[in-house]
Amino acid sequence: MRLSEIKEILPALENVEFQLENGTFVPEHFHVTEVGQIIKKFIDCGGVIRSEKVVNFQLWNADDYEHRLKAGKLLHIIQLSEEKLGIEDSEIEVEYQGETIGKYDLEFNGKNFILKNKTTACLAQEACGIPSEKQKKNLSELSVTSTSACNPESGCC
Repeated sequence: MRLSEIKEILPALENVEFQLENGTFVPEHFHVTEVGQIIKKFIDCGGVIRSEKVVNFQLWNADDYEHRLKAGKLLHIIQLSEEKLGIEDSEIEVEYQGETIGKYDLEFNGKNFILKNKTTACLAQEACGIPSEKQKKNLSELSVTSTSACNPESGCC
């Protein structure tokens, strides 16, 4: 989800709720402690220099049970970050504390924001010897010729 998309969704919401992919909800007394832009410059294992830019939201499970983040307040925080930090319209990455800090992609299911699990990947598989995925075939589609077939009476099986 891009920053522009969440800005379109928030005015229609009364409450902001985040949910993990496994169905667990982020406690409703969470705080958004940071909104920023992260620029990551790196080199992959194939020697290619790369750059990645994301808008970052950090969710914090506070012991402050008296406050609930309203959609208008989050929209204000986003607008302030755009104004003061010059944040651009990029994909949103959410940080949320589990056993360690997790990073999630963000989706909206029509009611809640869903924290989508992220995975790692090799960006230069062809350069570091990772074999490409083998083409899968159905055995029923394989043709059998008399030279490649094994007769059960022949003793080869």
